[in-house]
Amino acid sequence: MAAAAPGDPEPGLIDDITNVSDFIWGGTWDGAVIVPFPPMVIMLLGIGLYMMVGLRFYPLRQLGNAFAGLFRGRQKGGSGEISPFAALSTALSGQVGTGNLAGVATAIALGGPGAIFWMWITALIGMALAFAEGSLAIRFRQKGPNGHWRGGPMTYIVRGLGPKWTWLAVIFCLGTLFSTLITGNAIQSNAVADGMNELFGIEEWMGGLITAIVVFIVIIGGIKSIGAVAERIVPFMAGAYILMALIAILLDIRDIPETFARIFGGAFSAQSATGGFVGAGIMLALRAGVARGLFSNEAGQGSTPMAHAVAQTDDPQVQGRMAMMGTFIDTIVICTMTALVILTVEGDFTGGGQAVQHAWQSDLTGFAMTSGAFAAAFPVSIGGVAIGSIIASTALILFVFTTLLTWSYYGERAITFLYDRIPGASARGEKALHLIWRVLWCLAVMVGASQPLQLVWRLGDISNASMALPNLIALALLSGVVFKLARGEKDAGHDHDVPTVEK
Repeated sequence: MAAAAPGDPEPGLIDDITNVSDFIWGGTWDGAVIVPFPPMVIMLLGIGLYMMVGLRFYPLRQLGNAFAGLFRGRQKGGSGEISPFAALSTALSGQVGTGNLAGVATAIALGGPGAIFWMWITALIGMALAFAEGSLAIRFRQKGPNGHWRGGPMTYIVRGLGPKWTWLAVIFCLGTLFSTLITGNAIQSNAVADGMNELFGIEEWMGGLITAIVVFIVIIGGIKSIGAVAERIVPFMAGAYILMALIAILLDIRDIPETFARIFGGAFSAQSATGGFVGAGIMLALRAGVARGLFSNEAGQGSTPMAHAVAQTDDPQVQGRMAMMGTFIDTIVICTMTALVILTVEGDFTGGGQAVQHAWQSDLTGFAMTSGAFAAAFPVSIGGVAIGSIIASTALILFVFTTLLTWSYYGERAITFLYDRIPGASARGEKALHLIWRVLWCLAVMVGASQPLQLVWRLGDISNASMALPNLIALALLSGVVFKLARGEKDAGHDHDVPTVEK
């Protein structure tokens, strides 16, 4: 193994973090099988499938109604801070980020085209988890100081399960802070700095500074400001990206049958995959698809219910359907578009020293693979940069910018919950804590923009699991309440009074 460059992580540290990530998501350590099943994959898909069956496939049966709800979502339907659609846009702004561009490419590199099939399965099953999260967020949300609504897993744990489960809520909040700093900030800020460097040629630290300033201007106004920006940017950026991806795919439409054959064939092939990587068997494809699927759509992770909890509706079903649409749009629509561009578009690529047709077969990795595929589809250059690369980089900047906004709010909610457990906590102290957090968040954006990311994706897998595990336990314990909420029983479950700080 080559010596680490200055500023790079030590090889031993890389190995340790990789082993922990491999064990959580693959059941292996140093490449050897420790347990015969991937622990986190089994838990995520197992509880998700249990929810789907218990809901009698409600997410699939109500998909049409959920789509119709997108057009009604701007209307107020009860108490809250922002409209149901703005809450969905806020949640989506956190979901749609680096995972939709770099994460999809990473999944294909690690698990082959078959990883996309398991990403789809994760999303479909994840819709049941998302419905559970969104509906419970409304059912057990709580008014904080000055009458502001708030909620999320930590709230439906203590209010739905009772104060004796506060320890689980605390673990969730600690996992949230870990995930916030890694996946919500470090990965995102570094990606947006790279995108600005490619587009404008500015140094990464300057890109981080610019991003931090703009992020601060938005988040200083709290959830209402974040929701207002997300409601305007997210629909536009998602629609524009889908349109350009469709055009890129249509340019090589003849390769679509082969692309889908690779996806379905690779999902169940025990043999090594053909392409620019080695050994994408069933378990590797499964692990890569599920891990990157969770990174992208966050179903079961517990992040999005913190946004849905502030929706202006008193009907848990309404926001539950909005939440499951977020998972559908993020993975089934946007991630699929990215995957089809990578797997279908033909160009002049090099893999292992030989010419190859597609970006996924090349030596490109991460976002470079996605950008390279778009550049091959739209090769005409402006200022020496292919239009396709400009499209991909612009999409990345917008996706990541909105992700930074929303995840700052998630971290704020976790810190607030922990602060409320401290004797003597006050509304004034909470307000000051919010301001301090927002300033520190923007400083972290500046620092993260220029840091090496050798370990961050692996750390992201670990942090996501640390956040998802306590949330999945809570969802399983509250599953009976979720099933009743889906049947229209708005007051299902028992309320445990949990005091907040004094006004």
